[in-house]
Amino acid sequence: MKKVLIFTASMGGGHNEAASCLENQFSEHGFIVKKSDVLLEINKSLDIFISHSYKFLIDKFPKVYGNLYEISNKKKTNKLITGLLLKIFKDKIYNIILEEKPDLIISTHCFTVGLIGYLKKNGLIDIPFISIVTDYEAHQIYINKNVDAYIVSNNDIAETLIGQGIPEDKIFPYGIPIKTEFLSRQTLDPIKEKPFQILLMAGSLGHKSMEKVLKRVVSMEGNYRVVVVCGKNKELKKSIQSKYYNLIKCDKIILYGFTNDIPNIMENSDIIITKPGGLTVSEAIAKKLPMIIPYYIPGHEKENLDFLVKNGLAIYVDKIDNIKKLLEFVMENPKELDDIKKNMEKLSNSFRPNNVVYLGEDLIENYGCKVAVGNGF
Repeated sequence: MKKVLIFTASMGGGHNEAASCLENQFSEHGFIVKKSDVLLEINKSLDIFISHSYKFLIDKFPKVYGNLYEISNKKKTNKLITGLLLKIFKDKIYNIILEEKPDLIISTHCFTVGLIGYLKKNGLIDIPFISIVTDYEAHQIYINKNVDAYIVSNNDIAETLIGQGIPEDKIFPYGIPIKTEFLSRQTLDPIKEKPFQILLMAGSLGHKSMEKVLKRVVSMEGNYRVVVVCGKNKELKKSIQSKYYNLIKCDKIILYGFTNDIPNIMENSDIIITKPGGLTVSEAIAKKLPMIIPYYIPGHEKENLDFLVKNGLAIYVDKIDNIKKLLEFVMENPKELDDIKKNMEKLSNSFRPNNVVYLGEDLIENYGCKVAVGNGF
C-alpha cells in the first residue's frame, strides 16, 4: 500500500479541515495516511505560543497582523522568514519524513513549503510534493520551484503563480479540499414554507464583531431565523446565550458553539454572513449559499474578499449598520441572490477533491520516489 504524509498546522481551522478532507479521500482510495501537525510535532509549547499569538493578533491588533502579512509577502523578507523556519523546523521535518517513509507528501500550510523544497533541492529526499493553497490568493511563502504540484481554488491564483515563475503544468485548479458533504445537494421540499434562514459565522475562533451583526439582524421584522455558529469561542457563545435568551427559547435564534453539522445548516440556509476564510468560502460556494461579508482579517482574508467581490460571489458591507437594510431587501427580493448562485455554480463545478488523489497517484507512478538518507545536514 502507498503512503501519504500530510503536513498541517493549527492556525485557524481551515488548514486542519483541508488536511482531514484529504486524509479521508486518500484513505478511501487505499492509501495509508499519516497526518502531522507541524508545530505540535516540533514542540507543544511552541505550538501553543504561536497559535495563541496568532489569535491575539487577529483579535486585538488585526491591522498589525495585516501589516506583517504585507511585509512578509515580499521576496527579500520572505527569504529571511524561510531561513528562520529552516533553522527551527528542518531537522524535525526531515526526521519525520525518514521515519514515515511516505510515497507522497502534501502540505496544507505554507510553513512547510520552503522546508520540503529545501530538502528536495539539496537531494535529501526524492519524493513528490503537493502544496495546497488554502486561500483565494497565494502569499509569497508558497512560492517554491521544488513543489511538484499546486492545488489552487481558482485561475487567478494560477496567474499569480505563473507570474512568480511556477510552470503552468504544475498548477491544478481543483478547489480547496472540502468535505464531500458540501459537494452533495439534498432534495428539499419546495412547497414547505420555512423562515428565511440567516447563517451567522466567523470561523473556528469566532469573532467579536458577530454580536454587533446579530444585534442589527434581530432588530428586523419578518419571518426569519438566525443560526449563529460561534466556533470554539466559548465566551462569545455564553454572551449571546445571556443577551438573547428569549429569542433562543422561541427558536428565533439557534445557537451553536463548534459543530460538525455545517453542511446541513448551509443546505437549509438562504444566506450566510461570515468572514472570508478560505475553507468557509469554499463550503458556501459548493452549497451555492450567497455570502454577505461585514468583517475580515487584514491580509489573506482581504485578498479572499477582493476575489469574491470581483467575481460576484459575495456582497461586502463596509458598515455593520447597513446589514439590516440589505437583509430586508434580499428577503423581499430573493431573486436578487440568483446571480450570485449562478456564479457560485460555475466555480463549484471545478471543485474536485478526488482529483488530488488521482494526481498523487500519477506523481508517485512517474516519480520512482525514495527517501535519500545520505549524510543528513
